[in-house]
Amino acid sequence: MSDTAALNAHSERSAHDGRLVVAISSRALFDMGDSHALFEREGLDAYIRYQIEHENDVLTPGVAFPLVKKLLGLNRLHGDVPPVEVILLSRNSGDTGLRIFNSIQHYGLDIVRAAFTSGAPTSDYIRPFGADVFLSANAEDVGRALKAGVASATILPSTAPTREAEQLRIAFDGDAVIFGDEGERVSKEEGLEAFHKSEHEHADEPLTVGPFRGFLQAMHRLQAAFPAEDSPIRTALVTARSAPAHKRVILTLRHWGVRIDEALFLGGRDKGAFLDAFGADIFFDDSPVNVESARRHVATGHVPHGVSNPVAD
Repeated sequence: MSDTAALNAHSERSAHDGRLVVAISSRALFDMGDSHALFEREGLDAYIRYQIEHENDVLTPGVAFPLVKKLLGLNRLHGDVPPVEVILLSRNSGDTGLRIFNSIQHYGLDIVRAAFTSGAPTSDYIRPFGADVFLSANAEDVGRALKAGVASATILPSTAPTREAEQLRIAFDGDAVIFGDEGERVSKEEGLEAFHKSEHEHADEPLTVGPFRGFLQAMHRLQAAFPAEDSPIRTALVTARSAPAHKRVILTLRHWGVRIDEALFLGGRDKGAFLDAFGADIFFDDSPVNVESARRHVATGHVPHGVSNPVAD
């Protein structure tokens, strides 16, 4: 999708009342590993019987549960704050989905809208719900949503500890996530020296738009409702870039009018320990290598976009 098309798609989704709309799958919200393994091992009929028999058994929180809880918690804050809405998108049926809604009610999550597709892709319903971002454990649905111009990530299994702090902390990679992947393409095809030369020559030109630019802007709108020194949201850019390639990033964010609280230019260092130090509730990165490292420390979403994911493109 072109930059213009991506921006138009996000503008279309943002026609709602300024709210942040997050679409999430049931397997990202809850730990459904046992029942999913049963489905893969014994088939659909066994899965349906199991879910109906256990529909009053509360599901345990999944990888993205703490993130969703903190996002919905923003609605309890006073002031002129754009609301946050979470939409459930699930490949379960209405029958098997009853257990999911029972668990939502048990945890007191204010989630009232949902689509259950009985095994069909859920991505077709993201646009009608006006979602700014889609988080799912199903890589196929994520790929379809990205191609439709929606910021999307595959939520990976993680053993990272739950963050107890009340402040919501979200970290983003730069190239192929917030920005386009042209820098990564130069680096991969021509080498690091060519990349730094290109970035120096184009330092005053804004980087192109990546799939998560719209979601970052939506987070910026939420942050703008609070004093900078007392915000319940903190964002970070965690990138493999280093000086002098930092300049173009900073100028691009300034050109977009987007606030980002912390910028870590790691020059190729492993990101995991830095994300742990930042205390990210979730981190988004396009690189399969980076997400494997990151998910040992924090909840991580893989963005299958750009030159690091040629099959997805």
